[in-house]
Amino acid sequence: MSVLDDLATTITQLASTVGPSVVGIGRHTRGSGVVVADGRVLTNAHNLRSDTVNVTFADGRAVQGRVVAIDGDGDLAVVEVDTAGTPALPWADDDALALGRPVFGVAAAAGGGVRVTFGLVSAVAQAFRGPGGRRIAGSVEHTAPLAPRSSGSALVDADGRLIGLNTNRIGEGFYLAMPADAALQARVDALGRGETPTRLRLGVVIAPDHVARRLRRSVGLADRDGVLVRGLDDGGLAAAAGIEPGDLIVSAGGRPVADGDDLYEVLGSVATPFELGLVRGADERTVTIGAPAGRTPGDA
Repeated sequence: MSVLDDLATTITQLASTVGPSVVGIGRHTRGSGVVVADGRVLTNAHNLRSDTVNVTFADGRAVQGRVVAIDGDGDLAVVEVDTAGTPALPWADDDALALGRPVFGVAAAAGGGVRVTFGLVSAVAQAFRGPGGRRIAGSVEHTAPLAPRSSGSALVDADGRLIGLNTNRIGEGFYLAMPADAALQARVDALGRGETPTRLRLGVVIAPDHVARRLRRSVGLADRDGVLVRGLDDGGLAAAAGIEPGDLIVSAGGRPVADGDDLYEVLGSVATPFELGLVRGADERTVTIGAPAGRTPGDA
């Protein structure tokens, strides 16, 4: 049997085995979703418009689902819906997405049924912007063709194991998927329990990088990587710590901060109290975010 015959056989098998576990999201198939547990469907947050959503299965059955929880910054959501015994897709091992690995995209087609396409992993450790503008790192680029409105669909291996959640189209013929690794599985399990993630908020308004550099030059200060504070929320953590407009945040939690993405990543993993490194004018200083009661904000 030729390689093309083998590929055709695999695609046919995946349509039969994986297809029932991939659903359409929205009345006009705004996106796709993947059955990850009994009564639970995983999709991208940007596919949802309200707390309820129409879910269409491969056999054409359409039912109303309820959003259990959303991770807007991570562009993930879990929907509760009657899966009627539809099997959940098994998750692959963490090392399943290596460069050059054959992959298959399985996405919902309008009105029921699925599309199955073939491609290769073309790059790893990629990033894209989520619906809130946050950088989502660690994505995998592949070449399995996906039709418009296929975000939230399954990326699987030849054995039908889930190795990624297709999320973003980049240019012609390239697509990004979130790896279905242990970290993603833990986040999906938490969403399935109704646990909406909370991320630390400093309460600052920041300037774009090019604006920050121009403002520092305009007052005779040297260029410096960092995040320029333009404003503060009254009662926010930053204001309580003594941060002022014009301060340049250059480190957080012991990690250097070159731009807003660096700061967001730290805030997604750090716990209070932690230290911020600042440049105020030409002076270096350190403030403590979430200082315990009785400690003076700004004490190192």
